[in-house]
Amino acid sequence: MARNIFRGLGLAMITPFTVEGTVDYQALKRLVEFQITNGADFLCILCTTSETPCLTAEEKAKVKSLIVEVNNGRLPIMMGCGGNNTAAIVEELKTGDFQGIDGILSVCPYYNKPSQEGLYQHFKAIAEASPLPVVLYNVPGRTGINLKAETTVRLAKDFSNIVAIKEASGSLEQIDDIIKNKPADFDVLSGDDALTFSAVASGAAGAISVIGNALPKEISRMIRLEFRGEYEPARKIHHMFNELYSLLFVDGNPAGVKALLSEMGFIENELRLPLVPTRITTREKMAKILKDLRI
Repeated sequence: MARNIFRGLGLAMITPFTVEGTVDYQALKRLVEFQITNGADFLCILCTTSETPCLTAEEKAKVKSLIVEVNNGRLPIMMGCGGNNTAAIVEELKTGDFQGIDGILSVCPYYNKPSQEGLYQHFKAIAEASPLPVVLYNVPGRTGINLKAETTVRLAKDFSNIVAIKEASGSLEQIDDIIKNKPADFDVLSGDDALTFSAVASGAAGAISVIGNALPKEISRMIRLEFRGEYEPARKIHHMFNELYSLLFVDGNPAGVKALLSEMGFIENELRLPLVPTRITTREKMAKILKDLRI
């Protein structure tokens, strides 16, 4: 059975843009280096937080190559490879360039809302075609469909190269159900920053984090403290960021984390339509929290 290497703090990477709207590759280099040297355990690239639907094929290829080059084998890299056309994903898995990539993250099909059996057959086809370990991605708030715990466990038991799930259903009960019934070598990763502390305490193997783009040192420390059973200091870190968790998503993702990174001087506060920057009031609240925390 394949062993999951994606544990601890994974970062759902943003794509920085210049004020002219082009990809800011220099800012991306700095951000990757900052995350690698400040506690990240793995990188998750070209996924939801990367604004991938708004990138051209050429931009996606260049972003992937740049991150692989900067990383230089230091951390495992997971790359998004999903959608709602099963045949197209299978073709991408057979013909795409996965050099420097250690696994794929595949989101539940969106918009067409398949049944649980449809979801099973979709991920079965992906698992059978993938040259790399597969991490499932359940995010009902974006896809319109929930991959139920029993379907996740069924896939984990039937396909040894399906090694983990990024669980962003917002349900600790669902996370617990998966952890209770999963095979030993299958892991759950929190996909909700606000639930990461509780998920790891329940047995999750880590998180794929949005807030970690800006605060990798703090979030990785929280997770590592939990791994060692030191829940009280970990809880204190979690509580430090309670308000920030909600502010990050009140105006949509990645608008919140881009505003945060802009306040920290890493990037321009630019997104691509149909996404727009977070409201000034939200940004001001985040700036105050950063100042109070001296970050």
